[in-house]
Amino acid sequence: MSSTAGQVINCKAAVAWSAKSPLSIETIQVAPPKAHEVRVKILFTAVCHTDAYTLDGHDPEGLFPVVLGHEGSGVVESVGEGVTGFAVGDHVVPLYVPQCKECEYCKNPKTNLCQKIRISQGNGFMPDGTSRFTCNGKQLFHFMGCSTFSEYTVVADISLCKVNKEAPLEKVSLLGCGISTGYGAVLNTCKVEEGSTVAVWGLGAVGLAVIMGAKAAGAKRIIGIDLIESKFESANFFGATECINPKSVQLPDGKSFQAWLVENYDGGFDYTFECIGNVHTMRQALEAAHKGWGVSCIIGVAGAGQEIATRPFQLVTGRTWKGTAFGGWKSVDSVPKLVEDYLNKKLLIDEFITHRYHIDDINTAFDVLHKGESLRSVLAFEKN
Repeated sequence: MSSTAGQVINCKAAVAWSAKSPLSIETIQVAPPKAHEVRVKILFTAVCHTDAYTLDGHDPEGLFPVVLGHEGSGVVESVGEGVTGFAVGDHVVPLYVPQCKECEYCKNPKTNLCQKIRISQGNGFMPDGTSRFTCNGKQLFHFMGCSTFSEYTVVADISLCKVNKEAPLEKVSLLGCGISTGYGAVLNTCKVEEGSTVAVWGLGAVGLAVIMGAKAAGAKRIIGIDLIESKFESANFFGATECINPKSVQLPDGKSFQAWLVENYDGGFDYTFECIGNVHTMRQALEAAHKGWGVSCIIGVAGAGQEIATRPFQLVTGRTWKGTAFGGWKSVDSVPKLVEDYLNKKLLIDEFITHRYHIDDINTAFDVLHKGESLRSVLAFEKN
């Protein structure tokens, strides 16, 4: 038993009081875990575009005030009644896609989208419909079942996995979202074959993880596409064979970028991946997939109410349009294996970390994300 078990903990958290305003460092109260819940001391958290997307007011499910954050790692502080898979001191990664292993989704090998706590999670609550966070007497919402921007958080026991203590927690925090998502989109969702051609729109952390996956799958040509050419060096490091800035392509009048790609790349690509969340680049990625067999996968999350468009003929003539969440990984089973892959040097993580900050400087981390200067900023709760 930890000395704080069963007690309310006062701790530091970055609170989003409203959309479009900076996060505020506050002292919040974190209640003890209830049945089938675990309280975790978060040591590291990363900043992901999904956090920014909600903070900037684009998320149809966005709720305020809230403790954001969904890429993190830490140590189990205490467990609620009925929790069997975790003990105090375990090293853990919170999972925004849970895995209950009981619902029809978990039992279906075709999907990783466990629905057990989907409604309460979307409503910003724990599975019993209540919150464990308060600040200045006000209830705070949970975020994506994780809320890692707090020194202590409470998660459902199905939204957490135990990882090898040999793995540095700073690094494995990144497996909570971006790297796993991009890497899994290639290996699980699309099952890219050796010798394939691949194009990737958006060379942030997710796009680079797609490139890493494509290289691991043995793709022969991997094209990175982005407007910010300073990202090309990283893309090449992770395995891109060439990079293109669409703005620097001289298009004849009336010709689209995707038509240019089809013409210049042997009829298009076997696999394309959209890692931006822009409905126009989603269309480009689909239409640049090869006629007859090309597959295009949407990973980026578009703004509320936006719709995708293409001509049905694009699909009639053999292209497939699909999407992925958390890279298709069944989370509780898979993340510990990804940690082992990292320890065995089969998976890169360190190279995604471009910035390190203390939690007090979280707004700076959001600024560098918005400017496109960072892959991942990792925030520590403890000062070195």
